[in-house]
Amino acid sequence: MLKLRKGIRLESLGLPFKKALVRAAEMGADAVEINARTEIRPADLSRTGVRQIKKLLTDYQLSVCCVNFPSRRGYSTIEDLEQRVDATKDTMTMAWDLGCQVVSNRIGKIPSSESPAHPHLIQALEDLGRHSSHTGTVFAARTGDDEGTVLADLIKSLSPGALQIDFDPAELMLNRHEVQPAMDCLAENVAYFRARDAVRDLSRSDTVEVPLGRGSVDLPPLLAKLEEKNYLGYISVQCPASPDAALQMGQALEYLTHIFS
Repeated sequence: MLKLRKGIRLESLGLPFKKALVRAAEMGADAVEINARTEIRPADLSRTGVRQIKKLLTDYQLSVCCVNFPSRRGYSTIEDLEQRVDATKDTMTMAWDLGCQVVSNRIGKIPSSESPAHPHLIQALEDLGRHSSHTGTVFAARTGDDEGTVLADLIKSLSPGALQIDFDPAELMLNRHEVQPAMDCLAENVAYFRARDAVRDLSRSDTVEVPLGRGSVDLPPLLAKLEEKNYLGYISVQCPASPDAALQMGQALEYLTHIFS
């Protein structure tokens, strides 16, 4: 049976790190997602710093469910690619030190196999996959830029376990991709799940993010597919930073709890 392990994106709270941890604990979260660029940077984290953060997490009975590493470019762009891969590896090592098993990033639009950029993407992801086997922390591509089948084909072209999935249904919708078909072909490789919602705004001919449960994302079938694949990871909520972010995410956690009850 699928277990609800509740995570929240810490930066959504718009608070200093320690205060955000306190708020997350008060909201009933089991774990937090950390941004490796804006909250805790690998280059700034000493061994003493690792111990201090782990102590804080223990004090508030929290874990780190994901470390997000948002790079400016994807992994098929040759410019600064080596530095980008090295920075991702450093983030994976930091995540493992903090007890986290998932590092997430957008990998960028996947080029066709005939594109000169395609080998660069394959080489970068294989390199990250090898580092994953050393650290125990997986690298997960966030859904959204491509259809699920395109991501699934990419995974098949890589060594087993080289790439996992950070499944974001709202991001798929915002990019006008089908959600359930994406889950159907990617579920086996999902390492992290973002409970987000979106809806088509007919007045603007656009898709917009909305609070969880108020949009078009049909969450139960997605969760059922994860259960079928024995998913053991976290289900995380987030929202744009705002004065009522804690309220919005608290309501999202309540919605999830209701689904699982």
